[in-house]
Amino acid sequence: MDLIQILKERVIPVVLKQDLSNQDLNQQDATITNEKQSVLSLFFPILLIILRAKPKLIESLQHNLNPRLSDLFQQDTQSKQQLIQSIQHSLPYDQVENLLDRSIAPTLNVLEDLAGSREPDDIARFLDRNRETIRGTLPIWSLPILGAMGIHYDNLKPLTDPTVKTVPVEKAHAEPEKKKGGFLLPLIALLILALIVAFLWRSCQEKNQKIDHTQVAPNADQELAFFQLSTDKSGNLDTCKARIGNPTFTQILQQDIKQLFKHPMGCEVDSSNKFRSELVDQAALPEVLKLIQGVPHINLVWTGAEISIQGPDTDTVKKLAEKIKPLVPEVNVVFQAVSSLNQQTIANEQKVVDESVRKAESALNQIDREKVQPVDIAKALNLQIINFAFSSAEIPDVNKSVLDKAAVLIKEVDNVHLKVKGYTDSVGTAEVNNKLSNLRAEAVVNYLVSKGVDKSKLTAVGYGQEQPVADNTTPEGQFKNRRIEFEVVNTETGVKREVGSNGIEKKN
Repeated sequence: MDLIQILKERVIPVVLKQDLSNQDLNQQDATITNEKQSVLSLFFPILLIILRAKPKLIESLQHNLNPRLSDLFQQDTQSKQQLIQSIQHSLPYDQVENLLDRSIAPTLNVLEDLAGSREPDDIARFLDRNRETIRGTLPIWSLPILGAMGIHYDNLKPLTDPTVKTVPVEKAHAEPEKKKGGFLLPLIALLILALIVAFLWRSCQEKNQKIDHTQVAPNADQELAFFQLSTDKSGNLDTCKARIGNPTFTQILQQDIKQLFKHPMGCEVDSSNKFRSELVDQAALPEVLKLIQGVPHINLVWTGAEISIQGPDTDTVKKLAEKIKPLVPEVNVVFQAVSSLNQQTIANEQKVVDESVRKAESALNQIDREKVQPVDIAKALNLQIINFAFSSAEIPDVNKSVLDKAAVLIKEVDNVHLKVKGYTDSVGTAEVNNKLSNLRAEAVVNYLVSKGVDKSKLTAVGYGQEQPVADNTTPEGQFKNRRIEFEVVNTETGVKREVGSNGIEKKN
C-alpha cells in the first residue's frame, strides 16, 4: 500500500471524528463527509512535499502541540489562502482551514510510526524514499503555490543536505557493522577519482561534438502530447480530451478539470505510451484552465509546444492569448477568431461540405458490388470534403456515412492498398501541422478499421502544410487546404492510382 493511501486510512478517520463530538459519524451529511475526505486527500501530498523539501519544519511542528497551516507557510499568507481556495470545494473557508490544521499532527504521528523514529532526519529520509509516490499524487494546481515557497516540482531530487544522515531507515536501529579493512579507503578513493575523470572526459567529448540534447525527442515513434478543451455558451466545460502518456499526470488533470469546471465526467483521456509524457510547459496548465473557465465558446488545443485558441471574436481570443503567453514561454501561442462577420463564410463552407457528402454517397451507391474497382472507391471518397475543425483531428459526423459505405466496398476488394493522405493549412508551426495532418489521416484509417476494414490495406501519411491547393492567406484557402486525399495501389502490379479532390484521376 502506498504512503498516501496509508494516510487516507489512518488520518482521515481521526480528523473527521473530531468533527462529530455531538453526533454519530453515520448521521453526518454524506456529501459534506465526502468533500472533507477529498480535501484531506488532496492536502496530504502537498504537506509531504513541503516537509520533504524543508526538513527543519518537521522538528518545529513536532514541538508545537497544535500545529497549524500558518506554521507550515510561516509568513506566506497568500500561498496559504491560495491553497485553501483551491482545495475547499463548496466547504466554507474557515472550516477547511480548521480541517487542515487538525490533520497536521496525526499525519506527523503516522510518519513517525512508519519511519520508526521521531528524528526529523529519519522522517526526511523516509519521505525521500517515497518521493515518487508523493509526486505522482500531487495536484497540478498546487505547483505555483509550492513554487512561491521555493519548492519546484521538477527539482525535487533526492535529498543532498549534508546534515541529513544517509543511513537507510531499515538499518537505523541495526547492529553496527564491523569496520572494514583500512586498505579499502584508498581503493574507493581511486575508483571515485576514475569515475570523475571519465565523466569530465565524456562531457568534453559531447561539447566538442556540439550535440544539442534539447533537440532529441524522447521517442521518435511517440506522438506529441495533446490536450483539447472547449467551453459552451456559459463558459462551462463542453468537450475535453487529453492524449498524454503519463497516467499519473492525466489522473491528476482529470481530477482538477472536474473540480474547476464542476463537471462529473471531465476529460476523455488516453494516457498510453503511444503519446509523449508531457506537453511543453505543462506545469502552467492549471493557470491556463483558470483563464479559460467562464469564457464562452473558447476552443483551446495544446499540441506539444503549440497552443491554438479559437473564440467568438478577435478581441476575446487576443486578450486570452496575451494572458497565456507569459505562462508558457517555450510554447508558440496562435489564435483565430470566429466572429459574426465570418459566420456567413462558415455557413457557405458547410453547404459545400454537405453537397460534397451527397455527391460522394451517390457515387458509392452507383458502384456495382459485383464489379468493384478500387479507383472508383477512391474517386467517390475524394468527392467528399472532411472539414476538420481548427487544430482538430476529430472526424465530423456528417462524413461518417460516406466512410461507412466505403468500408463495405473496401472489404470486398482484394490486392489493394489505400493510402490516406492528410494535409493542413499553414496556421501554426510546420512541426505541429505535420503531426496534426498525420493524426487526421490516422483518424480516417482508424475509423475504417473500426468498420471492419483490414488494417493491412490502409496507410496513413501526413504532409502538414506542404502541397497547398489554395491560398493560405484567406479563410477560404485554408478551408480547401485542410483536406484528406486517397491514393490507391494495386499490390499485385504496383500501379498507383491517385485521385484528386475533384474526383478526377491524376496522371503519374
